[in-house]
Amino acid sequence: MSIEIKVLGTGCAKCKTLENTVKEYVAAHNVDANVTKVEDIVAIMAYGVMSTPALVVNEKVVMYGRIPSKDEMQSLIK
Repeated sequence: MSIEIKVLGTGCAKCKTLENTVKEYVAAHNVDANVTKVEDIVAIMAYGVMSTPALVVNEKVVMYGRIPSKDEMQSLIK
């Protein structure tokens, strides 16, 4: 079963870093996941997120406002 992962962010440096970090983690750990970037501010606000970047896993906001460590990434994406 594939995991749906969304990176919410308008395109700032931290948002791009989170997107790259997630893609690297997924590739390195052979995670069956579909990673997408959401840049539309209305779509981001629909998740109730006021601080980006944010990480959404299977439609649940699991982190926002910062970039997680690599160790933390494992617990967020499962």
